[in-house]
Amino acid sequence: MAFKKVMGKTHLWLGLMSGLVVFILGITGCIYVFEEEIKSLVYTNKLTVTSPHNVSPKLLSENFKSAQRALGPDKPITYIHLPNEKSKSQLFWARGSYEEPIDNWSYSGSMYDFIAYVNPYTSNVLKVENRFLEFFEVNRKLHTSLLLRPDIGHKVVGTATLIFVIMLITGLILWWPRNRGARKQRVWFRWKSITKWKRKNYDLHNILGFYSMFLAIFIALTGLVWSFKWFENSVRWVANGGQTIERERVRTVSDPGLVSSSHPLDMIYSTITTNYSEAEKYYIIPPKDSLGVFISSVIFKDRTRIVTLLFDQYNGKQLLSYRWNDYTNGDKLRALNYDIHVGAIGGIVGKTIAFFVSLFSASLPVTGFMIWYGRRKKKKNKCSARTSNCVATKKSAQAKPMPVHPKVKIPSSID
Repeated sequence: MAFKKVMGKTHLWLGLMSGLVVFILGITGCIYVFEEEIKSLVYTNKLTVTSPHNVSPKLLSENFKSAQRALGPDKPITYIHLPNEKSKSQLFWARGSYEEPIDNWSYSGSMYDFIAYVNPYTSNVLKVENRFLEFFEVNRKLHTSLLLRPDIGHKVVGTATLIFVIMLITGLILWWPRNRGARKQRVWFRWKSITKWKRKNYDLHNILGFYSMFLAIFIALTGLVWSFKWFENSVRWVANGGQTIERERVRTVSDPGLVSSSHPLDMIYSTITTNYSEAEKYYIIPPKDSLGVFISSVIFKDRTRIVTLLFDQYNGKQLLSYRWNDYTNGDKLRALNYDIHVGAIGGIVGKTIAFFVSLFSASLPVTGFMIWYGRRKKKKNKCSARTSNCVATKKSAQAKPMPVHPKVKIPSSID
């Protein structure tokens, strides 16, 4: 069997196996790219607040208590998102697992995920949101795990993504023109008024696939980082120059014997906002036990200066800090993986490119299926027509009378 024929069969069957998943990932990816921008437009009632003139925000500890009351004692706050804008609300997340899972298959069957949006100037809770019912979170979970349990869904999505990468490579082999004349037809649309839709569909599949292929592979590979641990470790290994560099972990604990009169959360917030006033946003993760520490992340607009700070939970004292230069190349690449995946690393231009690449990727299974179905139908029709002709010929042959030969008189004897 010829090499291109083998590639064609491989391309076809892999496409039929993964086409639906690739289509879902492409469409949800388009929304995923501009999630933050769309949210800022449609969720102004909970994301935006009026900043009173000459009025300072409430203490973070007061807003924390207000959010915890709204969430309930059975859902402890596990994550705090603090935008560095006066007109933005503060977000308090409660995410965890149920003691008795509702079901073992869906992404929401064993976990809960709520957010309390708090007005920083009044401590009023603007909304308590169940994340599993929110549109963008459903879209995100559909994109990352097909709404399945993470340990199952991530593997399904990752496998389909790997198949998609192989399909793009085999597609390039099939696309590669034999001569210069064929090349002209495969790099741009040459449609005329008489061009049939089948030809247009074929061109859409080949030409859009060719131009989006390299970026589609790049985006797919960054997505695999979340699906497979072995792939994430491989990316770190490559970024570290072929070395496995383990960060030295320092055992950091809080000291229950040194308790501050002020609330540690207020002291931590004051420290990070004063020392990193130019940051875009701050994250704070509360301690998980009596010896745990507050973990704070400072995110800057250029996305390449992430600072992680550790604080004592009893007195707010800074215990440790990890600055951007302290990260290995593998850690830096992993920290930037999300921004690379959605194109945010290149600003609005990068996001726009990622949007169209995702859209083109979603179109490939559709146009590819139409090509396959059209050829299959044409082949079936030809086969049916050939069979009909054979039957008609046979019946015609059976109905045709045998030729009548003249009677030959046979003499009864020979003289």
